[in-house]
This record gives sequence, C-alpha cells and structure tokens, in this order.
Amino acid sequence: MRNLRCIQQSTLGHTPGIKDTTWDVSSNSIICLQECDGLLRLSRWIEDGLHQIASWDPPPTSYNVIDLHFFGDTETACIIFDNGDIVVVRENPAAEEKIEIVGSIDVGISAASWSPDEEILVVTTKASTFVYLTRDFEELASVEFTARDLEISQHVSVGWGKKETQFKGKKARALRDPTVPETVDDGRLAESNELRGTTISWRGDGAYVAVNSIEDSTQRRVIRIYSREGILDSVSEPLNGLIGPLSWRPAGNLLAGVQLFEDKRQVVFFERNGLRHGQFPLRPLDGVENEKEVFIHSLKWNADSTVLAICYDDRVQLWTMSNYHWYLKQEILEPSLKWHPEKPLTFALVSEPSNTLRRLRYKFEVCAGPISPPSDYGVVAVIDGKILKVTSLRQANIPPPMSLYEVTLAVNANDVVVALERPAGEAGKAPTLRIRVLHQQGISSYILDMSTKKPPVKNDDAGNSTMEELIAIMASTGTKGSCALKLEESFVDSEPSIFSLTDNGSLLASGRTLARGCTSYLVTPSHLIFTTSQHLLKFVHIVSDTEALEVPPDTPESDERCRSVERGAKLVTAMPSIFAVVLQMPRGNLETIYPRALVLAGIRQSIDEKNYKKAFLACRNQRVDMNLLHDHRPKQFIENIGLFIDQIKKVEHIDLFLSSLGEDDVSKTMYKETLPAEERPRNNPAVSESGKANKICNAFLEALPGRKANVKNMITAQVCKSPPNLDAGLMEIVRLRDENSDQVDETIEHICFLADVNRLFDNALGLYDLQLALLIAQQSQKDPREYLPFLQDFQRMEPLRRKFSIDHYLGRFKKALLHLRELDTFDELKAYTVRYELYDEALSFYRYDNDKYSSIMQIYAEYLKSSSRFKDAATAFHYLNDYTQASECYRQANLWQDSLSTASMIPVPDDQLRSLAETLAQSAIETKDFRAAAVMYLDYLHNIPSAAKYFCKGYLFSEAFRTITLSSQTRLLESVFDPGLAENMASITELLADCKAQLTAQVPRIHELREKKKRDPLSFFEGDVNEGKDIPDDVSLAPTDASTMGGSLFTRYTNRTQTGTAGTGTSRRSSKNRRREERKKARGKKGSVYEEEYLVNSVRRLVERVNGVGDEVGRLVVWMVRRRMMERARAVEGGIREVVALCEKAVEEVLSKDGGEAMAEVGAGQEQVDIPVVHEFRGLPFLGQGQ
Repeated sequence: MRNLRCIQQSTLGHTPGIKDTTWDVSSNSIICLQECDGLLRLSRWIEDGLHQIASWDPPPTSYNVIDLHFFGDTETACIIFDNGDIVVVRENPAAEEKIEIVGSIDVGISAASWSPDEEILVVTTKASTFVYLTRDFEELASVEFTARDLEISQHVSVGWGKKETQFKGKKARALRDPTVPETVDDGRLAESNELRGTTISWRGDGAYVAVNSIEDSTQRRVIRIYSREGILDSVSEPLNGLIGPLSWRPAGNLLAGVQLFEDKRQVVFFERNGLRHGQFPLRPLDGVENEKEVFIHSLKWNADSTVLAICYDDRVQLWTMSNYHWYLKQEILEPSLKWHPEKPLTFALVSEPSNTLRRLRYKFEVCAGPISPPSDYGVVAVIDGKILKVTSLRQANIPPPMSLYEVTLAVNANDVVVALERPAGEAGKAPTLRIRVLHQQGISSYILDMSTKKPPVKNDDAGNSTMEELIAIMASTGTKGSCALKLEESFVDSEPSIFSLTDNGSLLASGRTLARGCTSYLVTPSHLIFTTSQHLLKFVHIVSDTEALEVPPDTPESDERCRSVERGAKLVTAMPSIFAVVLQMPRGNLETIYPRALVLAGIRQSIDEKNYKKAFLACRNQRVDMNLLHDHRPKQFIENIGLFIDQIKKVEHIDLFLSSLGEDDVSKTMYKETLPAEERPRNNPAVSESGKANKICNAFLEALPGRKANVKNMITAQVCKSPPNLDAGLMEIVRLRDENSDQVDETIEHICFLADVNRLFDNALGLYDLQLALLIAQQSQKDPREYLPFLQDFQRMEPLRRKFSIDHYLGRFKKALLHLRELDTFDELKAYTVRYELYDEALSFYRYDNDKYSSIMQIYAEYLKSSSRFKDAATAFHYLNDYTQASECYRQANLWQDSLSTASMIPVPDDQLRSLAETLAQSAIETKDFRAAAVMYLDYLHNIPSAAKYFCKGYLFSEAFRTITLSSQTRLLESVFDPGLAENMASITELLADCKAQLTAQVPRIHELREKKKRDPLSFFEGDVNEGKDIPDDVSLAPTDASTMGGSLFTRYTNRTQTGTAGTGTSRRSSKNRRREERKKARGKKGSVYEEEYLVNSVRRLVERVNGVGDEVGRLVVWMVRRRMMERARAVEGGIREVVALCEKAVEEVLSKDGGEAMAEVGAGQEQVDIPVVHEFRGLPFLGQGQ
C-alpha cells in the first residue's frame, strides 16, 4: 500500500563525459569519473559543485570502465579498466604516489566487484579465469571456468507452484509424474546480443559471490556460486534465454536475473543452490516501438533489499514486492543508477544527453485520503505502473494486490495524492474526493464520488483546486522524476501542531522529540497514532501545547493507549468514524483493528453529543464496559434517561445496559488513561461510587412508566439493584397475573434468566404466594415430585400457620416468631425463642405484659449465664429479684461490691458473707487490685493488719496510715507499715537496677549496629556472599523479575519495594512467610537484621515503664522520709534520678529524629511511633539530691 515518493533532489549541470560514479559513504558525497579535454578526471560532487581530485591521461587504446570504487577510510579510489589496468588514485597521499597503476592483467578484465566489507576484490578475465585479490592487490585464489563445473549441482525440482503439479482430475495424466516438467530447458542463449558479457554480484554478508557468464564449450549461460575462499558451491539450473544482468539481494535469499523470450522479458530468481525461485514479467515500455532495441544492461538491489532497480538503455524502473506481487513504482528516464551503499532509498543518476548528474532521495509513503470524520472513508491509492489501484477500506477491506477500483493510465505514474473535493453533507451524504496522478507527461485528475459505487472518473479541470485540498505535488526539473512534500498538521484551539518523522526514527512535534524508534505515524483530529520498533501501536492525545503531549509507556497490558502489533507492522490509514486503524504487515497483507483509544474517544464524543444509541452500539460491538455511558457524563445521563430510552428502544438492549451496571467508575479506573491529561482525575479517586447502580435503576423505574414501557425492563431494573430487589420484580409479575396478561410466562422466563431460580423460588414463597412459587418452580430444574407435595402441604395450612411455616423454612426466624405471637401460643413461642436465641425480639413483644416479660427474662438470664456473660446475667437476675443467682454472677464477673451487696439482700449468715468476702479478696490480690482487697479486709473482715498491709502493697501509704491511726493501733506502724516500706523499697531498687543494666547494655549495641550498617550496608543486610572476592566480569548483576520479588538488599527488611513491579513485596508474600518474618522480628536474634529494631523497641518500652513508676517512687520516698528512713530515701531517689538521666540520653541518641536516622529505614512501611518523653522526677528538696 506504499508508493515511492521523491522527497529530495539535487542536480548538477554541465558534467560531460561521465564514465562511472560511486559513493563516498564517509562524507556522503558522489565520486565521478569523467573523460573531458583528453583527460580522465576524478572529481567529488559537494554542494557547490565538482571538486577535482586528480586527472591523468586515458589509456592509449579504447577502453571501458569496469568498476569504480572509493574507500572512505583511506580516501582512495580504485578504478578497473577492461584492458586489465587497475588504477589507484589517492586523494590526500602521504608518501605514496597520487595516481598509481597497481597491477594489470594482460588478457583483459571482463568484470570486477569489491566485497561488501571492502576486503576482497574479485575479477573475471577474458580468459575465463576468476581471481581473488586482497585490498593490497595480492592474489588469494585463482579459479578457471570449465565445463566440469556444471556437474557440481544435481538439481531436482518437485514442481512447487507449477501447473503440472496441480490436480486435473483422476483421468487426466493419472500416470504422469507431476515432478517431471513437460519441457526441460537446456540453457540456450538468447538470440539477442543483449549484454552477453559477465556479471559479478556479492551476497550482502560477503560470504558468497555469484558470477554470471557464458560457458563457451556448451554455449550456455551459467551462474556460478563461489565461497569467499574461492570454492565452487553450486551452479544454476539450465534456463533458456538467460542474459547477463545479475544482482544478489543483500538479504541473501535470492539472486535476480533476466530471461528473454521472443515476445516478452521477465525477471527470474534463483536460490543459492542454483534452483529457480519464481519470476515476474516486465511491462511494455512507453514510447518504444521495438523493445528488442532497448537492452537491459543491469539489475541493482538497494541496501535494504526492498527495491529492485532495472536499468535499461534509456530509463530506470524501480520495482517493489508486496504480498507476492511486484509493483512498478517509478520509471525515471535516465540510463544509469548507483544506489547509496547505506541509505536504502538514495541514489545517483547520470543523464548523458543533458550532461547532468542528479542525486535523488525517496521514501515509502502511503497515499491515503482524508482521515477526519465524516470524510474518513480510508481511501488509499497504490501505483503499479500504468495501473492505479484505488480502495476505500471503509467500504471494502480488500487486501493487496487486489483493489476495489483499477484506473488505467496512459503512461506510468510516479506519484499520486488523494484530496477532499467536497466534504460530507449533514444528511449523511458521502464526500467527493479528487485524485491527482503525477507522471512523465504532467498531472492527471480523477473524481471519486463515495456516494456511488462507480470507479474514479477522469476530470482534468483543476483550475479551482487549492493547497488545502491536496498535498503539494511538484514535478522536478523538466518532466522527469517526481518530488512530493507532505505536511501533517493538527489544529487544536486554532494552534497548529506540526508532526514529522526523521530518518533515524525520531517522531517530532513542532521540533520537540516525542519518541524514538518510530516506524510510521498518522494524525487524526484527536490522536497522534504511531508504531514503534518495539512492535507497539501508541496513541497520544493531541492538545494545544506540544509540551503537554504525553506519550504512553511500553505497557500494553495495563495502558489502553498502547497495544502490541505484529512485528514490522506499519500504519496505512485510520478511520475514526468507525474506530478503525489499518495496518500493513511486512509481507503485505492488511489487518484492520479497533484500538480501545479510538473506540473510547468515539464513544465519549457520541455521549457528549447525546447520541446514546451510537455510543451504546459501539460499546456493544467493541465489548466496552457499559458503565462508561453513565460514568463519562453522570449528571447528563441521569437528566436524559428518557432520551436514552427513546433512542435505544429495543427491550433487549436496555436490559443489556441495566444488567451491566456496576459500582466502579470506569472513567476513573479502567479507562482513565484514554482521557487527555487535563481531563483525568488529579488525585486517586474512589474506586467505586456507592449506590450508583441503584440510582440509575431507580431513575429508569421513574422514566419507564411514562412511556410504552416493557415490563421486562422494569423487572431488570429491580433485579439489577444492589442488593437485587427480587420481591419488587416478582410483584410486577403478580400485577400482570392479576391483569390476566399473556406476558406472564415470558416475564417469568426473563426474571429466571436474570437471577438464581432457587433464590427466586424462596422469594416467591416469602411473598406467601404459592401460585407464583409454583410458576417459578416450573422454570427451574426442581423435581415436580418434590416441590408439588411441598407446596400442597403449605396450601392445607391455616393462613397464619402457613406464614409461620414458610418463614421458618426460609430461615426468617424473627418473622416466624411474630407469627407465633399472632397465633397466641406462648409456650411454643418460648421454646422457639430458646431454640433460635430470639430473646430480644420476644422481650419486645411482651414489654407491657409483666408476667410473660418476666418469664422470657428468666430464660434469657439462664442463657446469659450459660454463655459466660455474667455481668448481663447478674443484671437480669437482679431484675427478677433472684439475689442468690445475681450474687454468684456478680462474683464470676469480679464485681465484688455488687456481689457482697446482693448477698446481704438475700440475706446470708455472717460466716457465709465473711467467706465470700475472703474469696473475693484473694481474687483481688491475684489480680494485684490491692486497694479492693484492703477495703474488703477492712469493711467486711475487720482485719486491720491485713488491710494496712495491702494498702502498702498498692503504694497507698496515706490510706494505710489513716486506717492504722483510726483504729488506734499505732503498734502496727512498726510491725506492718515500716516493713511494707522496706519491701516496696527493695522492689523499686531491683527494678531500677534492671533498667540501668538494660540501658548500659543495649544503647552501645545499637550504636555499634548503626556504625556497621553505615560502614558496610551490604554485609549488614545480606552478608558478603562473595567473601570479599571480585565479581567476575561475565556475571550479570542486573536484577531480574525473580531476584526482585523480595525487594533489594536495602528494602527487603523495610517494606520499601517499588510499587507496580514484579517486586511488590508484602502484597505477594504468602501469609506463612509473613508470620515467619514476624517471629524473627519478635525474637530479635543477635546478629540478624532485626536486632536493631528489637533493641530500639526495647528501649522505648523501658522509658515508658520508668515513666509509669515515677509517681509510686515519689510516694515511697515521701513516706520513707516521714518514717525517718533518710538514707534509704536518698538511695531510692538517687537511683531513680540516675535511671531518668540514662533514659533521657537514650532517647536523644537512639529514638530522636537527629540521633535515630537509621530507625527511619528500619521502621519504614510500619506504623509511625511517637518518640517518648521522659518525665522529670521531682524529689524532696531537703534530701540534698538536687533538682
């Protein structure tokens, strides 16, 4: 689908006598050899003209230039003459001669060629020898052409693709071997004298070289294939009429030659083994009466094997192949062509009559029509000599080489363009296109009316055409060749954005590089579409500011703006009206795809225009989430529900939309990337909109009754709610049944399709409508032998009993309990309440009936007690005045005040009350509630020493002193109070010593670990797995998906892995591994990566513990002073001050932001813990410890 278009041309006039030309690849200039003024002149064509390199006298006898080659690295030219001379011309000689004849072959040279790597020169002599020479012109090998060479290849053809191998019926040549052709060529020479000489051609990699020459002994033209070392590899099979031109395709798979017949000529192809491999016929030449007088003197492939140049005596034809068809793309009326060795579509031309030298640069270009809706019919024009193939891909997606229309031209076309003549009308009228064809005789114009199925009609009236209607086509100098210029522009808010593609694959937008490795591109009104060398198709939203153009990443699996395509696929055209993009594969076939980016852009545009039918059909055909119809413009959709229904009309289409509703806002999640950047949500929006489906369904239920609504749509709207309102849907069916409608069976089938039929059966039972339940059951897979007796049993019951039984069957126990109350069966109700634990509901039924309420409360209290809910049970028993049970439950709930109070209300004997108090006091001591134990010993057991003892244990020294003095037992001060102080002092002293020892051990260890991590983090986190040895150069250290699954060395233990990659840590870690990691953290094993975190948390807990005992230590010191224990008080106060100072230092060094930088890494990914504050200890001023 691509044509060759000239994009650059340079012409140098007054260059007479040019013998040959070649390219200097290093400077990208042309080297030419001229004979003028009796001298041979070697010159270089630079921009301002020819610059002479050297000149010398020509050979004394007649001569021809066999080969001209220029070595860019040494600035040396090598010229080979047919008389055998090999001349070297040095452009900038050092000590060597500028012009030197480095050798001569006496018998003469018939052909010569340098290898692609410029290291080997092969020449054939007129004595039928084949000589290999080095770059220094030393002989490597010499081979003679003999008749025995023809015996090296034993060719066997199986006749693939030939007519003799085709099936012709059972009786037609049934016994004939299809692999044996009807006629066998013997290699007869052509009667014409057309280039009877020798031709040499190298394979692109330089491993093999082919020689096309005439074997004198057999008078047969033979193609010999030699290796680089001069070993004969194969020879071609005999072919009648084979002539001299030969060119080996650089890709290496085919050799091209020419075969002559009496009435035609064709290009034939050979494989390296010498077997034929296809052919294509050449077209008749324009302006030539006797074609036998116009010889083909050479075949030349371009550098990338895409174009074959056929050089005649008076013209050059450029052929390309696509989908196994050969196209004639260009015909240039110049006899000589020289391809650039590296730039595939650049070549030099020599015109002998006009004495001009031209340099042309071509590119492959798709000639496509407009791609802006509504005129985007995908019209593509393809040049094939005198045939112009025109196809409207929107009307007929015909693969090349076929086409929808074929226009026959008078002469071969060189370029073509399709422009919009008349745009599409508002009433759907198709546009009219004008096709302009550039050829050797000028420009021809054709009109293509898309509203008809007629082929393009010739119309040369181009007087009213403007530059906006067609891409500028400018003929080159005279009427020869072609030149075209193409501009891709997109106008957004009246600001033009110009896109272009450079030779190296850089895609530019107004000078800004958007992407590299681009292979083709298109511009639609809303998107820039391009393919990349990574075989991706990308879409860029076009905005007014080119700096804001956003190129999607290479993530086709997650981004709708990027899509994988076949390797080597290139864009042909786009049709936004039908959301289509046409790609051409490397072999030539077409593929039409519907990318999500185009589809969604079209759907959004239809929604903005309130064309909901078009948007719905696009969603349906392209499998786009139907939620987009609402989510793109939610407010507009709700306000235009009636318009949506009127446009859609079909019941099944409305049902499809309603059944596709979900809570997710797909415009912010699934299809977010397909919006331009400025229209996307700035922050992370909520994934779902609560109640969205219900809101839409309710809106449909309000809009449907006002129209000729179908009950199916109303049922669908009820069933598609979240949760489904099945009862309302079933009630619609009940309404139809009551109206004796004939749609009942149909609607039942519909609702059974939408919802689980078993669930519908239960809901129908829940409506207590047995007839409806029977209709639903008939649509299910239930066995009639089961559901009919089941429904008959319900039918025989009384109404209230039936409702109770149905609710009980459906598990609706609360409603069943209500029916039992209506049945007035209190005993059954109590049993049902106990069975299904419906105590709250039963109590609510009888809140104004004290007897029944108390009866229910009694069983409820027993249930609470059996469930170990002793506090609630005690309250219930207390309400029922059952103080015995209440006291026991209070005791079980450790509510000692309530237990003793209710025990006193029974009443119980004093000894039992004291026993209960003793039991409760011991329980309080076990739970370290020393204040409660002391109160019970004081108030109920009247044990003053024990009460004072436990007040002291709870550091309630003031309360203990008050109790002792109130009972006038001052002797207990020395026997109970003072020992209590001493015991608490010992406990506090031991605690402070432990804290001090822990801090002095752990804080230095933390400093040591942090220093080690700072000095050698690799060893700290992972260990030196290579034991200090250098890593070999051939070992890759690049992370792979497998190696990053657990994070890097520095993030593996911090949960700081990169989100969105294969190394997402905690989300993909199994729960077993996570529990194992938590156990390791909890142990904090020495030497592990978790040790520092464990030690830091331990210091934090210690600081919190010291803060917690500060008040207790303060009270202890005060009462020790009061009891004249000054030295002990000083010791305790000194110990607490020392520990507080150590804690402050530890917080500053370990836990603070300045001192705990490493903690930020260790604790990353975890909940942030505030830095604790060490509380100041305020002691007594007269102990002499200071503040």
